[in-house]
Amino acid sequence: QVQLVESGGGLVQAGGSLRLSCAASGRTGISSYAMGWFRQAPGKEREFAAAISASGRSENYADSVRGRFTISRDNTKNTLYLQMNSLKPEDTAVYYCAATVDRRRGTYSQIYDYDYWGQGTQVTVSS
Repeated sequence: QVQLVESGGGLVQAGGSLRLSCAASGRTGISSYAMGWFRQAPGKEREFAAAISASGRSENYADSVRGRFTISRDNTKNTLYLQMNSLKPEDTAVYYCAATVDRRRGTYSQIYDYDYWGQGTQVTVSS
């Protein structure tokens, strides 16, 4: 079992930056887990933003955030990060982190790839 808690959301102007964190806790650390960030805007389905392999060597991004967002992890701190730069109003959403045992298959870009989810943190980008 892994418990995930997101933080770092808030209100920011377009063009600004935010850094989200996802603290993991449980019986084991996150070093064997692939992890990802998803987001859900009002009235829309939850969508993939970024994912990272257990080792951190492999990253994957949605086209909508590639070049602006960077996913990273610190396995010694059991923490996942999402650095978001050049934010746009359309980035406004609740951001969720997710985890699953890394079996080295696929890009971990689908909701059904993940077993554990956090409660989410709100990011609002004003124009």
